[in-house]
Amino acid sequence: MAPIRFQLLGPVQLVHGDDPVPIGGPGVRGLLALLALKPGKVVGLDEIIDALWGHDPPATVRTIIHGNVSHLRRILREIDGPSILTTPPGYRLDVDPDRIDVHRAHALLDRASVATPEVAAALLTEALALWQGPALGGVPDSLRAPELEDLRLAVHGARVDADLELGRHAELIVELSPIVRADPLAERTAGQLMRALYHAGRRGDALELYRTVSRATLGNLGVEPGAELRWLHERVLNDDLPALSRESAHLGAALSRESAAEEDAKPISQLPAAVPSLAGRGDELAWLDGLVTRAEAGETTIAVVTGTAGVGKSTLVVWWAHRVARRFPDGVLFASLRGFDPHHPPLEPAELLTQFLLGLGVETAKIPELLHERVALYRSLIAGRRMLVLLDDARTAEQVRPLLPPSARTMTVVTSRSRLDGLAVSNAAKQRVLGTLAPDDAVRLIEELAGPADLNHALARLCGYLPLALRIAGARLSASALRTAEELIDELGNERTRLAGLQVEGAEDGVRAAFDVSFRGLPGEIAETFLQLGAVPGVLVGPHVMAAVAQIPVTEARRRLRALAAHNLIAETARDVFVPHDLVWLYLRELAEQELGEKERDEALGWTIRYYQAVADRARRRLGPVADPLDFTGVLADDAMPPLRGFAEAHDWFAAEWPNLLAVLDAAFAAGRHDDAWRLARLGHGYRVACPLLDEWTRMADLGVAAAEAAGDVAGQCWLRLARSEIALAFELPGFGLADAERAAELATGLADERLTTSADLHLGRALSRLGEHERAIERLGKAAAEAGDVTLRGQALSSCAQAEKRAGLLAEAVAHQIAGLRIDRELGDDDRVVVSLDKLADLSLRAGDLEAAERYVWEAIDLAISREFVAREGALRLTLGRVLRAGGDIDGAREQLALSVRIYERVHPKLVGEVRTELAELQ
Repeated sequence: MAPIRFQLLGPVQLVHGDDPVPIGGPGVRGLLALLALKPGKVVGLDEIIDALWGHDPPATVRTIIHGNVSHLRRILREIDGPSILTTPPGYRLDVDPDRIDVHRAHALLDRASVATPEVAAALLTEALALWQGPALGGVPDSLRAPELEDLRLAVHGARVDADLELGRHAELIVELSPIVRADPLAERTAGQLMRALYHAGRRGDALELYRTVSRATLGNLGVEPGAELRWLHERVLNDDLPALSRESAHLGAALSRESAAEEDAKPISQLPAAVPSLAGRGDELAWLDGLVTRAEAGETTIAVVTGTAGVGKSTLVVWWAHRVARRFPDGVLFASLRGFDPHHPPLEPAELLTQFLLGLGVETAKIPELLHERVALYRSLIAGRRMLVLLDDARTAEQVRPLLPPSARTMTVVTSRSRLDGLAVSNAAKQRVLGTLAPDDAVRLIEELAGPADLNHALARLCGYLPLALRIAGARLSASALRTAEELIDELGNERTRLAGLQVEGAEDGVRAAFDVSFRGLPGEIAETFLQLGAVPGVLVGPHVMAAVAQIPVTEARRRLRALAAHNLIAETARDVFVPHDLVWLYLRELAEQELGEKERDEALGWTIRYYQAVADRARRRLGPVADPLDFTGVLADDAMPPLRGFAEAHDWFAAEWPNLLAVLDAAFAAGRHDDAWRLARLGHGYRVACPLLDEWTRMADLGVAAAEAAGDVAGQCWLRLARSEIALAFELPGFGLADAERAAELATGLADERLTTSADLHLGRALSRLGEHERAIERLGKAAAEAGDVTLRGQALSSCAQAEKRAGLLAEAVAHQIAGLRIDRELGDDDRVVVSLDKLADLSLRAGDLEAAERYVWEAIDLAISREFVAREGALRLTLGRVLRAGGDIDGAREQLALSVRIYERVHPKLVGEVRTELAELQ
């Protein structure tokens, strides 16, 4: 197979072998670029809209994106390329990063950083060759990725450093001179050119270059060149060839050796002990290493490592600091600020400054009493030094600011459970949110403590991959030879005992205690929202449902949720999508039970149910006509619900909220709210076509039927039995739902509800037809079509009657009824029904020998199914198209379509894969 590559470093292209693949205009190229910049990661719809349209997207923007995704999927299928997966709240490109030039460049740069100069130069030359022009060419102007230019500069600078070490001075003079002439403010490149000129014997030219750069920086910026360039100028001026040769690639290290006294001084080291080895965290270590390089280049560098309790912030930073301490020849200062210490208040800046001044050699008697005098002394003592300052467990930005060094040559790293956004605003701090460990790294951490075991993967999963929980689990296993992993997994597998199981020694050493410290430090209204969150079923939460539960405006709910995210108790994984860690959810549930009264919890659940009933009703009406009379219009104000302006937004809402709907349904049933439960199950049924998952749908329908029976609601029992019958038909379950349809028809006779009676006749006729009782089926369906007062039900009855006539061999009658049904589907704008009707017409035309009409119908249906992301429907349509092409003699085309059908069914209809594979095997 020819390799497939993604080019972003130049005109955005998809390359198959050596040939570019036409993909379309700027919008499609921009979408491909966004997905390829984050391979294997979800790119949210809101992120795509912001990147491609800025603040002025068109009204149909989501439809445009869905269409472009479908277009790219079709292209990638044609070249057997990687998949674009719909992963709420957006899309994910499932591709090996090495096929993308950006990620290939990153990998080459990483390999070069630990290679010999000869190997590094070759790797970096290969990386630079990946640029085929300005990055992201041919995409909308609103799409910006400045990091790609930063990457090019980093690769180029590293390659020049390697060439300097190899003595390629003459070649570098020719290469770098025009770059510096064009941009004399590029001080790193100017410094590299100065070294090349000096080592080539052109000392005068090197000094003149410095004067040129100095004039440019003074004229444009009003300041002298940076410290490294000034140091280099002094070395050239003094003809200090040994110093230049010794430090040609690392100017920053040379700055710390300007005097013999400094070289002889013993560096300060206040670092606590580190763990023997660190599991994972490669990306975070690389990020910190990159900031060290920036500090060595003279940039003021402040890093904030933030994350939830127990995620391993201090462990990471201390381990990293031991590894890089040699790059800070004047030493390392460390202080625990006790921002979230359950036993002590946070340390005041005055106390911390005393600790640092003592470490810097100031006698106790000479430490000033006033805070501002201590700050001044501290800053004067570290000015000009190459030091690392670690401020662990900070509570607020105000606690940290007095401790920030004034020197650009000193790097500061702060850890905190809060994001400390104030430092980013006032001090340009760089932030990194630390997440949980990757599964394999989590297992490795357990194995370090307890040794390898087959069940360690399951144990790591129950710990939520949170380092604190993993260390506790490992410690519990290693502490007792009698304890087995099976016993611990049994204990942690019960959600009610899991947090208790993640406890060692005392009550204050476990996961629950760590979360409790974070909660107790929240402001009043934010803590109240956190408590209410514990009473909301589900796996994620948004501002709209939170507003309903707390009875506050949506904007205020969003503000409070983002405040919780700033404290790293929840994470905003996409715009307005907030997800607590698994163990935080358990803590929340316990907290709500302990600190909220039964009435408060019941009210929170009630508002949650009402919210999902109202929005699910709105969403299903956007998907197409509804059969039942349930109507929740007016339960919530319009501005309290997501707008869901059309099919695409309704589809996306159902996809994102589906786990929550199931959780709310379970909670409603468990709380004895049976009327609410069956209504919620029926409302969710409208999403079945877009989410064909048999187990989930069966569970929802079974629970709905049970709830309606418990509530004694006969109409509810009918509608839920019809839903279950429809599921049985769709998935070809034994009996095809006949028993449910018959029971629903029997119950409907006593209700005098024409709509319900017609719906029951429809489902009963369909089941009879699938069981081979064609005459009874046609009679029942014909009656439904003739008597239906509702146009939606009439269209469904016509289509179902056509299928029964097809099975009875009455093709002419079937085509006529199916065309009549399609006409109604189009009038109603029901895209799902249109797709189904077109598929049925294609099949009928194939049976009647009209291959041209069959192919026309099925292609129209495929295009509509792709644009609406009816994945299961597309699988069936590909199967139909394969049969049509086979009948017409196009065996290669038939084979291709059946293969596509297999791939789709493997994801959404595994039970039907065998049938399609059998047909495909016949064509081999």
